[in-house]
Amino acid sequence: MSEHFRVHGGARLVGEVDVVGAKNSVLKLMAAALLAEGTTTITNCPDILDVPLMADALRSLGCEVELEGDVARITTPQELSHRADSEAMGKLRASICVLGPLVGRCKRAVVALPGGDAIGSRPLDMHQSGLEKLGARTWIEHGCIVAEAEGLHGTQIWLDFPSMGATENILMAAVLANGTTVIDNAAREPEIIDLCLMLNQMGAKVEGAGTSTLTVHGVTELKPTEHRVIGDRIVGATWGFAAVMTRGDVRVRGVNPHHLDLVLEKLRMAGAEVTVYEGGDDEGFRVVMEGRPKAVDFVTLPYPGFATDNQPFAIALSTVSEGTAMITENLFESRFRFIDEMIRLGADARTDGHHAVIRGIETLSSAPVWASDIRAGAGLVLAGLCADGATEVYEIFHIERGYPGFVENLRKLGADVERVSS
Repeated sequence: MSEHFRVHGGARLVGEVDVVGAKNSVLKLMAAALLAEGTTTITNCPDILDVPLMADALRSLGCEVELEGDVARITTPQELSHRADSEAMGKLRASICVLGPLVGRCKRAVVALPGGDAIGSRPLDMHQSGLEKLGARTWIEHGCIVAEAEGLHGTQIWLDFPSMGATENILMAAVLANGTTVIDNAAREPEIIDLCLMLNQMGAKVEGAGTSTLTVHGVTELKPTEHRVIGDRIVGATWGFAAVMTRGDVRVRGVNPHHLDLVLEKLRMAGAEVTVYEGGDDEGFRVVMEGRPKAVDFVTLPYPGFATDNQPFAIALSTVSEGTAMITENLFESRFRFIDEMIRLGADARTDGHHAVIRGIETLSSAPVWASDIRAGAGLVLAGLCADGATEVYEIFHIERGYPGFVENLRKLGADVERVSS
């Protein structure tokens, strides 16, 4: 029996919501546990579908994984399997991040080509090229990426694009390589900083986290550690956009507001009053919106630019804003599939290549819609909050891969949302 969300429009979201650990960080941290024999403990883990999937993937490699509340304990054996081709591997995109640790630890890896969101092509050529420069041979065989090396050595690597996934895999392979590796044009996202911090806690020597140049001095072995996952900036942004779209007043806690500097500035441009809270238990931000938002242009770029994961929320906001907005998508060509579902809700939107022009209307109209990825699903729910009648959102398993307690948090803020069996 499948389930969907029924979203009744018209509510103004008011209250507080807590953000837990970042999906785009926790799965990579779990993979990093492969680099050290013993038990690594990761706290502030989000209760999302991808975490047990990654746990299953690690178990298939010989690890013992215990998930209890927001804590993951991963016990890595001395002898790891190098074959990461289980069914779980094909269900999430982040499974590819075991490639670097396996090459680093085992000098051989067979990793199933990953699944995940339908947002466009995400080739692995930079992953392969980086590992090859470290001394590995790589190829694609029987639906898997295969890599093997007699030994890894430090080198200079230039990434054609600051890919998070490629940066993470190369970084996790390089920490156990012989010599020094320099990764230029590396990704700068907060989740990369989080990974570097955990690796250094494990005994790695990584410099330059948060800059475009990472310098990795290889070590012979790493040790287990305990690490707390950073708050999820994409989930935090979701609640910020929700507050503006519903003309609400939402306090978001558990995320570093400076990880959302550009998002919050865009919300201010739309007319919202934004207050940030730094450090401690109150870390986060508050968004208060009075009246209809004003149209704002958005351009997706690698961090510190506007994240492509936030693009569906930008589109949803634009559909109910006063004026015309242009959305430019520079990363994933299929992300505009979301607009087809927004048109079902009455949005006035047109696309041309990697640009979308959206003319805002006062109120959307309810309709059945289908989520194609995590953020598109959340964006459709936000749009449903601004539509007349009841909007049915299907394929909600996508949403639950990225948002723990999504319906519960919405209801706590005053939304009329329910889970329906169908």
